Amino acid sequence: MITEVDKMYEKYAVLNGAEEFYIQGGDIGILLSHGFIGTPQSVRYLGEKLATYKYTVFAPRLKGHGTHYNDLEKCHYEDWYHSIKTGYELLKTRCETIFVIGQSMGGTLALHLVHEFELSGAILINPALTIPSYEHLKGKSAPRFIEEGKPDIKAKDVTEIAYEKVPLTAIHQLQTLMEQTPTILSEIHTPILGIQSAVDHVVPPENTDFILQQVKSETKEKVILPNSYHVASMDNDKDIIVETAHQFIFEQIKEKVF
Repeated sequence: MITEVDKMYEKYAVLNGAEEFYIQGGDIGILLSHGFIGTPQSVRYLGEKLATYKYTVFAPRLKGHGTHYNDLEKCHYEDWYHSIKTGYELLKTRCETIFVIGQSMGGTLALHLVHEFELSGAILINPALTIPSYEHLKGKSAPRFIEEGKPDIKAKDVTEIAYEKVPLTAIHQLQTLMEQTPTILSEIHTPILGIQSAVDHVVPPENTDFILQQVKSETKEKVILPNSYHVASMDNDKDIIVETAHQFIFEQIKEKVF
């Protein structure tokens, strides 16, 4: 489902397990977005579990992700938004109702999507507006690549497919995206569920609080995950995410029906 335009700047093959995935279900669609330097693998568990409720699920691979970090170096933040927007447009041809679930930068992209389009709801998992560990890199032109540590996951024996290095140019693009996002929050009226890890070593949990304070949505809910770190979709509380997301979606659909 990735278009030729999406592939234009990618010189490397997609890593095994990092592919996008689509699960056909009913008329309610769920668009899943992974985060920065991650892949659809990080949200596959959520997608497969939500599909058991007969949702149609699509998790696109954001451009430059899941191949090689050299591909990511050539990307602009608008390329990542284009990937999620294309996924939304595909789901729109097959589903009457669409929700978006985004993790970390995926949550940031989800906010821009509901700002541009009328979706039925957005579920944000540790959405990123600030990443303190990258702050010192603003305005820097070197080094070309930054070493990444292990993914922030509390659960043992969990492996996320993610780049071991990240291009400085990509970090700057991420920072630009995050800096622009607060300006649109007051124009968002979509129902929002914020899912926040109690302990997150990458994105301060206060990011979720700020988003919920600033959006103008009538429906704004928050759930705190007690036993997960940043990559919550692969962590100890992943089933809480599934059940909470399903309940949130049910409530929004119920409001429309009744």
